[in-house]
Amino acid sequence: MSSAHKRNDESAMMIHHQALSESKEDQLCLAALQYLRSHFQEATDIYKRMLVEDRDDLALNVYIALCYYKLDYYDVALEILQAYITKYPHSIVAVNLKACSHYQLYNGKAAEAELKVLQQASSSGNIFQEHDLLQHNLVVFRNGENAIQVLPPLLDIVPEARLNLVIYHLRLGEAQEAYNLIKDLEPSMPREYILKGVVFAALGQATNSRDHLKLAQQLFQLVGASASECDTIPGRQCMASCFFLLRQFEDVLVYLKSIKAYFSSDDDFNWNYGIACAASGDYKEGKEALLQIQNEKYRTEFCWMSWLSRCHIMSNEPNRAWEMYVRMDTSNESFNLLHLIANDCYKMGQFYYACKAFDVLERLDPDPEFWEGKRGAAVGILQRCAAGKESTDKLQEVVHLLRNSSNPQVDYIITRIKKWAKDNRVKLD
Repeated sequence: MSSAHKRNDESAMMIHHQALSESKEDQLCLAALQYLRSHFQEATDIYKRMLVEDRDDLALNVYIALCYYKLDYYDVALEILQAYITKYPHSIVAVNLKACSHYQLYNGKAAEAELKVLQQASSSGNIFQEHDLLQHNLVVFRNGENAIQVLPPLLDIVPEARLNLVIYHLRLGEAQEAYNLIKDLEPSMPREYILKGVVFAALGQATNSRDHLKLAQQLFQLVGASASECDTIPGRQCMASCFFLLRQFEDVLVYLKSIKAYFSSDDDFNWNYGIACAASGDYKEGKEALLQIQNEKYRTEFCWMSWLSRCHIMSNEPNRAWEMYVRMDTSNESFNLLHLIANDCYKMGQFYYACKAFDVLERLDPDPEFWEGKRGAAVGILQRCAAGKESTDKLQEVVHLLRNSSNPQVDYIITRIKKWAKDNRVKLD
């Protein structure tokens, strides 16, 4: 049956399946096949029946623990595993599984600590070099350290090595390298579908490929809509990602809000949640999520800065958006942010900062559109001062900003501002 499974020969597997007896050997074979086909609950049921019949067969505990690990019940896996580890404390398979469960429940340091018992019991003192699985897992526990040296030789030995090498390249922003590794992989488990979707999305965004983005959206939808994953956290993340790529942000929020409590300090979650909130018009919530992001690489990306600037402006905090621009070095991105600030502030009636932004834009690029924006903002400030909604001390700076322009309309506008100031006893230079 195992050979037929590897050849993907369904008819041969069915013939062997029908010939199975109730013997322990045949039932172990059937359970192993169910495990290989990712039918972990079915494999668990078989192992449990066998354990009821023979409590002394402690190895069954390891098999059941493996199944529970695959079902994401890491604490249950640890509990079941303990009976075997108590009797065989130096079992590489059992201790490794315990370490992996600690990694999922806690972190890489906790997982690595569990492997020390194997290192201490090793006669050579270098057990990680002797066992491919331990060598592979140590890379994972150490967050990708030495991945490029360790994982490539293990691609055809440890199935997860390919997936973890893909993750390594994604973390470095190497979408093409990740794509080359996963493009020919035929997914069979949710994790593989998800990772392939993430790679396609990353490559699609990096190369502006609508085809790859479409494939990513389909992969996310396939997982998120499946009966087995629709109510899991990864499943809901997939549906959120699917709708994000479709730019249906209100639908994105339906799924992200349902799992928000689990990701309060997760930068990737706060990035997606913040942008989805802002794109749906909830700028206050979007601003709070974006400000929670700690990763400095994320905080220097133009996407983060532009969405946060918009949130500040729409939350009536244009000064904060202006401060973000002032802290930037001169570049195309700073020009684009200035353009966003100018137009959004104008739209919101925040004419003082709109005038400042259009003034800088006009000096950088003599586009008539920038003069028109600056002129409209200057007149808007005067109107707000006349209505008592703006401090008159802003008028002096407006006059200075207008004098930076060579447009023939400048003198007329300044004359009108000065006349109003004189009539209302506002001192201007």
